[in-house]
Parts: sequence; structure tokens; C-alpha cells
Amino acid sequence: TNIAETSITIDGIVYVVDPGFAKQKVYNPRIRVESLLVSPVSKASASQRAGRAGRTQPGKCFRLYTEKAFKSELTEQTYPEILRSNLSVVVLTLKKLGIDDLVHFDFLDPPAPETLMRALEMLNFLGCLNDDGDLTDVGDQAAELPLDPQLAIMLIKSPEFKCTNEILSIAAMLSVPMIFVRPKEAQKDADEAKQQFAHLDGDHLTMLNVFHAYKQHTQEGIDPGSFCFDNYINARSIKSAESVRQQLKGTMERLNITMTSTDFHDKDYYPNIRKCLVSGYFMQVAHLDKSGHYLTVKDNQVVALHPSTCLTHKPEWVLYNEFVLTSKNFVRTVTQVRGEWLPGIAPPSYD
Repeated sequence: TNIAETSITIDGIVYVVDPGFAKQKVYNPRIRVESLLVSPVSKASASQRAGRAGRTQPGKCFRLYTEKAFKSELTEQTYPEILRSNLSVVVLTLKKLGIDDLVHFDFLDPPAPETLMRALEMLNFLGCLNDDGDLTDVGDQAAELPLDPQLAIMLIKSPEFKCTNEILSIAAMLSVPMIFVRPKEAQKDADEAKQQFAHLDGDHLTMLNVFHAYKQHTQEGIDPGSFCFDNYINARSIKSAESVRQQLKGTMERLNITMTSTDFHDKDYYPNIRKCLVSGYFMQVAHLDKSGHYLTVKDNQVVALHPSTCLTHKPEWVLYNEFVLTSKNFVRTVTQVRGEWLPGIAPPSYD
């Protein structure tokens, strides 16, 4: 894999099997979709893979493709990541550093103008940049948070919705690898374990339930490792989420963002969290069509709810965290929202 090829040297590795493919994230600015695609490796990657064996003793590399394919079909170098990524974080960071002329900025590999324009447009809708492209006060705060701008805006606006502590936990959970483990030999048990935490309104609130349960068990002196093992939760991911949450909380306190929460028994506890999710992800909302398909509001893409979702019904409106392109267009990490919230929460410029 492309992870293994960049790993540290491990003594005793004498054989490498190279299938000639790697998973790469590719961003399509036209439809604003980041997809994980399996694509052929470059010659440089193939050489790097071969170099994993024979570091400390003689070794062999077995390539599962022909010499002809290596010479004629593989590119010389891997396509630079900046040319296949969503640039909103990059643009926000450059603006924070005082670099305003992005078009003439001396990138090592200049990204496509359309990708830059999409990033500027998104940051403008989020309120991080004004109509002249200058950094706003909100944008200045967002640049301080080590998160995607959408997550950062959610955190900054959370005091308005009285749910800062909860959004902090959700943002931390979204910043780490998959929380739920689903081993092939125990899929049914894993699904049943996940169902204990499932929230009727969707996956973001399910993640919050998991984090709350983990913290409660830890405070009661129960071994967190056994809690994770019994509930098919990735222990490393949830520990990492706890650490990320602490880091984000420290940054927010430094930015003087008020830590608020609605009382758990208040009827608005969960609606407030869902409204706050909309404040960051209003560009990632889908609507159920009369035909029974979901259409993304921004680009009218036909999508389906990912099989991993906790939603057992088809809500009229859903907000999604990521668009996954596999056998068909899926939206993953989904939460039910209400259509009437959108005009009040999304900025007027976002039609």
C-alpha cells in the first residue's frame, strides 16, 4: 500500500509484493466531491516499494504487472497532492499569513484556477472571507483551529446554539479514523453493539453518544480497553479523539470562545446540535426527491445513504459529512435536518 511504501525500515523484511495500485484521494472541484479512488502507482512509487525489502539483507520484489506496463503505462512521478485536493484549508492558511495574491503565488505545482476559485467561494459562503476576498474576524479565528473550515465554523458558531461542548466532541470524533470496528467474522455482533449507541436522528449524534459513554465508563473506573473491545470500538481512534478534543478546547479558550451547553433534558438539546451542524455543512445537504432518490441541494447529484448509517428511515432532508464515490454515489456520516432551518442558518449569498 502507499502507507507501507513510506514506512520505517523493518529488520527481516526480504520480500515485497507490489500490486501496482494505490488508494488516492482525488477532489473534483466542479461537483465539490472528494473521492477515494484506486489508481496505478507511479514509477517512483514502484521503486520506493521495491526499496522496502533488502534494506538490511538481500531481498526480492514481486511486481504483479508486466515490464511493458511498467515502462509504457506508469507515470514517472506521483501526481502532487495539491493538484488533487480541496484547497480551502490551504487558501485560509495563506490568507492568515497575509498572502492575498493567490493567483501569482509561487506554488511549486500551481493548482488549477477552478480549484482555487471553488475554495475562495466556499470560504466566502462560510463567512471566512468577505466579498473582496479579505480575511474576516471569523476567518481569522477559523485559521487558528487545525480543522477543515466547515468544522471550524461549526465550533465558532456553537455558542449561538448553546452546544459548544457537544460540537467539540463531534468535531474531535470526525477528526480521527473510523470509530466503529466491523470484523468480517463478527459483523452481526458489531452491528448490534453499534445499535446500542444509535440515535434516531443520525450518525453525528450517534458519535456523540459513543463519546459520552466512553467518558462515563472511564470516570467510573471501568477499563477503557475492555469497554472498546466489548462494543467493537476502535480504542486508538477514540483515545485520539479525546486528545484532539483537549487540544481544540485549549485553542477555543485562547480565542475566548464561550463554552456552552443546553441542559440534557431540554427538548432543544439535540435540535440545537443539529442546527449547529447545519451552520458549517449547509453546502452538504441532500433532499429526498419524489422518485425516492436523494439529490444534493448544491449540484443536484443523485446520491444514496451509505449502508453504514444509523438512520433506519429516509428523512426528507439530510446533512452529510462526506461524499463517497464507489459503485455509486454515497453520502456518509449523515444526520436528519429540517428544510426550514436552511434559509435562517445559511448566509443570504448562498442561494
